[in-house]
Amino acid sequence: MVDQNPSFVLRKPLDVAIEERPIPEIKHPRDVLVRVRVTGICGSDVHYWQHGSIGNFIVNAPMVLGHESAGEVLKVGSDVKSLQPGDRVCMEPGVPCRYCSECRAGKYNLCADMRFAATPPYDGTLAKYYVLPDDFCYKLPDNVSTDEGSLVEPLSVGVHVVKQAQVKPGDSVVVFGAGPVGLLCCAVAKAFGATKIVAVDIVPSRLEFAKTYAATGTFQPTRDSTPTANAAKIIEENELGIGADVVIDASGAEPSIQTCVHVARNGGTFVQAGMGRSEITFPITAMCVKELTVKGSFRYSAGDYHLAVELLKYGKVSVKELITGEYQFAEAERAFEAVKDGKGIKVLIRGPED
Repeated sequence: MVDQNPSFVLRKPLDVAIEERPIPEIKHPRDVLVRVRVTGICGSDVHYWQHGSIGNFIVNAPMVLGHESAGEVLKVGSDVKSLQPGDRVCMEPGVPCRYCSECRAGKYNLCADMRFAATPPYDGTLAKYYVLPDDFCYKLPDNVSTDEGSLVEPLSVGVHVVKQAQVKPGDSVVVFGAGPVGLLCCAVAKAFGATKIVAVDIVPSRLEFAKTYAATGTFQPTRDSTPTANAAKIIEENELGIGADVVIDASGAEPSIQTCVHVARNGGTFVQAGMGRSEITFPITAMCVKELTVKGSFRYSAGDYHLAVELLKYGKVSVKELITGEYQFAEAERAFEAVKDGKGIKVLIRGPED
């Protein structure tokens, strides 16, 4: 290997460049060096590119972007038994401390010392080479392509959301936001046995896709209506009776969050997955009177990545349909522009090639 690692680097907001960086080294006997083949672009990547920060995470130094990647194992540490050079893997991009109480409880997504790719100050995976511990590299089944492997990351988010909601066979589920995560929540809910899955969005084309993908029904809110009125229409038009068993917000939009509470049935479950404004007006009285179970959802934790791979392997969830754009590594900034402009659902960047 030539001692070069082409990387797509964010220098400051709206200033990106391809830089040559050193190839990362295997420093631990359980480390794996991966040759990255494909990377999906996420909304958070675009937000860092546009604004240089997300909440308290601020880009104060040049940072490699990307965290939805898959590739091939090039080299393994001396203690690695589960993988060997040539294996195709998807890459879980967040490595926790492993020792805190959250990690020991299997909730490592809540680890205060999490090192998450493309979250300041840690570099992301949009490079030629990347090093991860072997237990954060998941071997892809023969029937799952490397492209599909790059979508295991957002699929794992969907898995975690649906597990948080404790969706079970026969449940009715309403998902607000028909972007990649919302669509994958619909697909995972279907795999978990939900019989009614309603996708809600303000963009008609997204709803059209959702209906062909995993939703059994759709709803487009009207801007001049109230959350309670929209909730009533969702319930009526989709024959949800007293309300949905599970409601998931994957949009982060305040009106959607408010509508979620009114759509849920008494004793139902509401999971907040989308991140929007840090503070919103929330219908707390309705939440209390309905005695809703309300949960947050953040990334993924123990078992989520493995389950996501299994869902793909056995055909319980398909992600091929979500891939709507592809760019070469040299065109990475164009890929970010496409995502910012809302072109397609999931955009992939290939390479860098040899």
